[in-house]
Amino acid sequence: MQTHFMAVLATLTLSLSLSACSPEQNWREVTLEGSALKAQLPCKPDRTTRAVSLGGVPVNMHVVGCESGTAIVAVMTVPLPPGADANALMAGWQKATLDNARVRQPLGAGQQQVWHRPGQLPLASSMRVQAQGLRANGDPVMMDAAWGAVSDGDRVRLIHAVVYDQTISPEMANTLLDGLKP
Repeated sequence: MQTHFMAVLATLTLSLSLSACSPEQNWREVTLEGSALKAQLPCKPDRTTRAVSLGGVPVNMHVVGCESGTAIVAVMTVPLPPGADANALMAGWQKATLDNARVRQPLGAGQQQVWHRPGQLPLASSMRVQAQGLRANGDPVMMDAAWGAVSDGDRVRLIHAVVYDQTISPEMANTLLDGLKP
């Protein structure tokens, strides 16, 4: 019996170590452009910056993201101009994201929670949302998303991190969200 247990334990250890080296889950730390923010992503990220209007305020959105297996993982940041209402702009960003993913609203209590990480500003609209929506082609998709804010010199920088997939591994979502560091 002891020999069988040791063989099973050795096989399990080898399986876990091989899955940790999987190209689908090759976690790496990335720095987000224009800031000291760092994130953990499970794959080599693509990067882009685009000018967008957030609540009527023109901003540059910095995006890092990648595909890991069937999951899409992304982190976005937006530096706000001094004096901008970070709470209102973040709430608008949340609504736009949820509307775009065709998530039914209002959200249930179990679908959202306050999301305050160390080093982040304690804004009322800092939230984590776990919900089902629809892809552009109408296929169902799960999302695990969070929005927060940090001080960035004389301005505020909004952060949005998200995982989209048919089924989201709690480990993937938690590693992404816990890996965001100001």
